[in-house]
Amino acid sequence: MTSTLPAATGAKVPARRTAAPETRPTDRPTPPRRLRSSRPDLLLCGLLLVAILLVQGWNIAAYPTLSDDEGTYLAQAWAVQRGAGLAHYTYWYDHPPLGWMQLALLTWIPAWLSPESMTVGTMRVVMLPVSAVSAVLLYVLARRLALPRWAAGLAMALFGLSPLSVVLQREIFLDNLAVMWTLLAFCLAASPSRHLWHHFGAGVAAATAVLTKETMLVVLPALLVTMWRHSHRDTRKFAVTGAVTACALIGLSYPLFALLKGELLPGSGHVSLWEGVKYQMTRPGSGFILDEGSGSHGVFQSWLYYDRVLPLGGLAGALLLLAVWRWSVTARALAGPALAVAVLAALALRPNGYLPAMYVIQALPFLALVLAGGTASVAHAVLRRGRRPGERRWTAGGRYALAAVLAIGAGAYVVPRWYDGDRTAVTADANAPYRAAAKWLGSEVAEPRDTRVLVDDALWLDLVHSGYRAGDGVIWFYKADLDPSVKETMPRGWRDLDYVVASPTVRRDAADLPIVRAAMEHSTPVAVFGTGEDRIEIRRLDTAAGGVR
Repeated sequence: MTSTLPAATGAKVPARRTAAPETRPTDRPTPPRRLRSSRPDLLLCGLLLVAILLVQGWNIAAYPTLSDDEGTYLAQAWAVQRGAGLAHYTYWYDHPPLGWMQLALLTWIPAWLSPESMTVGTMRVVMLPVSAVSAVLLYVLARRLALPRWAAGLAMALFGLSPLSVVLQREIFLDNLAVMWTLLAFCLAASPSRHLWHHFGAGVAAATAVLTKETMLVVLPALLVTMWRHSHRDTRKFAVTGAVTACALIGLSYPLFALLKGELLPGSGHVSLWEGVKYQMTRPGSGFILDEGSGSHGVFQSWLYYDRVLPLGGLAGALLLLAVWRWSVTARALAGPALAVAVLAALALRPNGYLPAMYVIQALPFLALVLAGGTASVAHAVLRRGRRPGERRWTAGGRYALAAVLAIGAGAYVVPRWYDGDRTAVTADANAPYRAAAKWLGSEVAEPRDTRVLVDDALWLDLVHSGYRAGDGVIWFYKADLDPSVKETMPRGWRDLDYVVASPTVRRDAADLPIVRAAMEHSTPVAVFGTGEDRIEIRRLDTAAGGVR
């Protein structure tokens, strides 16, 4: 009644004015909702991707030196392709098998077209698409975390072009696959659309990362922080609960697999998941990372040998962002990646923990993100200097000049060191001794089918393609001592062998393997390739009955 009365009497009612919502100035750049529609982002990301693929792909088979772990994962993928089970020997619960199942898919077409190309050096090429996807996902994540375009490009360049990254991302490591899935999980968790399925997808991707390499489990708290910050307040609890549930249910498929096979707990006549977990938890440590005489310190120095900028600068960037978390919008946006760096650094600093060389791979994308984010924070502070009340006035030209001086100084320090490291990666041939040894064993042994030889897994597939019997003809040297099914075929121990290929890995680990050590002691070199510690010796057992033309 009251609303129609004025109109009935002809009185004019002033229009109700709705107060405009209060807006607060913010320093946080708005991330583009759809990067695929942003031409500058697509152009920058595309150019960096081309550069990364060129540097990582050039000379990929020749550098770095072939790793026994690479050979193991590729041989396990080969076994999956052939339907021979989860591994080329008795599968034990070292790592979940999902990682080399993915390798089996990646290498299936080239192995089908050219079976003899299923060797470590040749198949390193399949890591290039993994590196490409990871680099693009890192750029997307940087933009979704509201880093400016130039900082997102810097993070992508740090991740893909650092000499440390080039060396490690070339190698067939499960960690590289796990990093790809982890970055996908972070991208979904930080999606600006905030759809519930994005968070469920983040949980699925995180579980896939953990089942690819179980060490990614330690990064999940950082993922949870990112998801909490970027989820909608009204649906946050439901989204996070759904993501955690999806991750847990998929992750539990691995112990369920062991349970269904009757291999969850120890027992006679079979391996068990419990024994695998126990081994990982009780394996001898490599010492404190800052103790100069420890193995961990040697691993740390090997990282710094390739690049000091990314690991040390990234750690400094993480500490900076965590220290200014309350006052910096960028620091709050990068809270998840900074937490990931802090957790990984704390685990590496355990007094007597085990520190493998590939451990740093899972930290590389987060180191790149926080280093780029810290750089963006410093640049933002420099460019804003003198704008606030009470501060000494700076001209715009002075601010930009200071930023340019800082950028040139950083470039003058980084570029020469990266140039030297990347030039080595694209020119050096560290694997000539391996190729020569494989050629000798393929051409100088009269009856490969009837010859038994101990090798590391980097050469295992080469010799299988040369006609040696897989499993009990060409033998992964660890299995001669540790696999009962292999030991059954060697009732006389080392006397049942014809050759042992003494690569650096075999010489290093022979001290803990009695049969391998005895084979080394009762053999003489018949061919040596390379020099120094990197040499490869082909040693014939003193009791070997012929076999050489």
